[in-house]
Amino acid sequence: MFKNAIVRKPSKSMVKGLTSARLGKPDHDLACQQHQDYVTALQECGLQVTVLDALEAYPDACFVEDVALFTPKGAILTHPGAASRQGEVQFIAPAVSQFYPNPDSIVAPGHVDAGDIMMVGGHFYIGLSSRTNNQGAHQMIALLAKQGLSGSMVKMSALLHLKTGVSYLENNNLLTFGELHSHPDFSDFNRIEISQEESYAANSVWINGSVLVPKGFPKALAAIQALGYDTKELAMSEFQKLDGGLSCLSLRF
Repeated sequence: MFKNAIVRKPSKSMVKGLTSARLGKPDHDLACQQHQDYVTALQECGLQVTVLDALEAYPDACFVEDVALFTPKGAILTHPGAASRQGEVQFIAPAVSQFYPNPDSIVAPGHVDAGDIMMVGGHFYIGLSSRTNNQGAHQMIALLAKQGLSGSMVKMSALLHLKTGVSYLENNNLLTFGELHSHPDFSDFNRIEISQEESYAANSVWINGSVLVPKGFPKALAAIQALGYDTKELAMSEFQKLDGGLSCLSLRF
């Protein structure tokens, strides 16, 4: 069960954020409303939410998931793969340290975006991507081992982040998209395949028995509900324009 979350408000500079989505520039005012609805949903799931101020110098800083990893035993600051995001770590560190003083850190030449990391119990799957390299993954596995946890690397070829294409919903249920449908690392899970046209919904988030699902993907929503989960639909259009999903907007622990 999760008790806490950390989020950061979207900056006006988010219109300059990294993206490959080709969906146009986000509307800042609408993004702020969607972000507030997201915070409300976290609170409805029983979380105490720490809301950090926007960082105008870092257009992607609302995607706090990438810059730190919380585990059941502690926290690890990452070293993002995009140079424009590496400065965000110093600004998330004080919030992380309020809960876990003296967190460990990934250092160069290692790169890790925690959007490439999926927790399943005490094991962490680490996707190798353009944002997370071998050196970073090896460092992360060593730091997890210090906490009595384990990690393994997942080879990918087409996805921005691991959690772009896979989400663990607990109870052995796994949403998958694209190359991860048949990935051998996930063969023991009950895989719920998300279609190409609803691929964005592969990034849904389990929180204390409920699942947050992006709005507008009826087949994915029905498949998740068929598993018996309570669901909360959230409009995410402005964050989708920046390749950001539901998991990207919070650190949950």
